[in-house]
Amino acid sequence: MLFTIIRYIKGYVRIRVIGYSPERFLNACSYRGIYIWGLKPVSGAYEMNLTIQGFRQLKPVIRKTKAKVVIVERFGLPFFLHKYKKRRFFFLGAVLCLFLIFLMSRYIWNIDISGNQTYTDETLLRFLKSKNVEDGMTKSDVDCARIVKDIRKEYDGIIWVSASIKGTKLLIQIKENTDTIPETQDDQTEDTEHPETPTDIVADYDCTITKMITRTGVPQVEPGAEVKKGDLLVSGQVSVNNDAGETTGYQYRESDADIWGKMNLDYEDEMPMTYEVREYDRIRSAELQLKFGTYYVRLGLIKSQNKNQEIHGFERQIMIGDDFYLPISYGLKTVVTYQPVKKKYDRNELIEKLSQKFQTYCEELEKKGVEIIENDVKIYTESETADARGTLTVITPVGTSVPSTLQELPDQEEQQKEESKTGE
Repeated sequence: MLFTIIRYIKGYVRIRVIGYSPERFLNACSYRGIYIWGLKPVSGAYEMNLTIQGFRQLKPVIRKTKAKVVIVERFGLPFFLHKYKKRRFFFLGAVLCLFLIFLMSRYIWNIDISGNQTYTDETLLRFLKSKNVEDGMTKSDVDCARIVKDIRKEYDGIIWVSASIKGTKLLIQIKENTDTIPETQDDQTEDTEHPETPTDIVADYDCTITKMITRTGVPQVEPGAEVKKGDLLVSGQVSVNNDAGETTGYQYRESDADIWGKMNLDYEDEMPMTYEVREYDRIRSAELQLKFGTYYVRLGLIKSQNKNQEIHGFERQIMIGDDFYLPISYGLKTVVTYQPVKKKYDRNELIEKLSQKFQTYCEELEKKGVEIIENDVKIYTESETADARGTLTVITPVGTSVPSTLQELPDQEEQQKEESKTGE
């Protein structure tokens, strides 16, 4: 491989030797130290390769052996440069381009963030910019360990960070803690100030209780009971009684229970028979954008005169391979006009759309733990509209947690007086 590169740089030729005694020609070349390779018989002659310097030494050999030498092909950089010697600016531009690519390879031109779900790319990029980590910085100024430490310190929800450089790209991979839900500041303050504040569970809508599993608290209703919105279902105050059955105090608990109730849900959805679509005409104007670093060059002009128009566009950063980004971007913006046209649904098509929307509504209920036990929703079509309406009978989780209203203990003296009066 190395010899091939050296030969290409120095240049070489392939010649054909014609004569009655080519062996004398080969022996003479060997005697004078002329290196020959790629020897091959061709149509009663011989073809071989030799360097430019070796070719220049063939004159006395040819004269002595009476051989005829013909150049078949030329190879190498010297012949390439000779062929394009008049295109000096082309080679100058190529050398300048290679130099600029080498220079730009010393900088970061793209920051790629992956693994983030809670925190957006824009949020993390703004934070990195506040730490002087941004596009255009030299690779020598990138401290991957510092970047990892700063992100971990700033965002508690990120439990793992990795920063590395690939080509001209700064690759940041993160992993968020999705197992825990952070408490709000108000919740933390309330828990600190009132660690023993009891909570009740009340009905959040009218229903009939079908099932109840109480883990903490005192149930106030039984399955089969009809309750209204706001009725107490589970109390967080557990009474403490003495031997005489008198209430001497309360133990406070945070009520915890799984409660299900049967109720009716009204469903209604309406769609018009006509709808509007956009029929696009043609591109009215276009603008080509070239971005070099922070500088823009715009070719063309976008005209925004018609209200019925859309602006389409894209922007892409130039890259070599997968990881070698350049500080050059290109993009195109076009203005396309359209005409709003009204169309009318077919009856079967409208029924299908309403049915699909109702099916999506039922799937959302099931995701929330709601069980549909009876469906009385029907689709009605009229001249201008169509609607789906009816009632769903469902069994759904019931109950919401609210602070308990603390009960006051009865005064012992007044209780004794009432008991003595009752005895008299």
